[in-house]
Amino acid sequence: MMGNLKPLEIVLIIAVILLLFGAKKLPDMARSLGKSARILKSEAKAMKKDDEPTAPATTDAPADPQAAARTIQAAPGDVTSSRPVSEAKPTTQS
Repeated sequence: MMGNLKPLEIVLIIAVILLLFGAKKLPDMARSLGKSARILKSEAKAMKKDDEPTAPATTDAPADPQAAARTIQAAPGDVTSSRPVSEAKPTTQS
């Protein structure tokens, strides 16, 4: 469809765009379109980078096995899931 445009039709479309938006707004619109394209390109690269397999991360085992097993259950209607609990060790003061 776009390949069938004649030069006169292209000039007419450009004239209508100039009348609708004005000559002052067109450079700003082109600049923001360019920024949007750069952001989209960088986000696409970041998503591709995230999909690449990475080396497995080493995690240290917790010293207290009971501390790792304890979790807080979400309340009914709460959208958050369960998460591990880290309790503070009691300290003795004299």
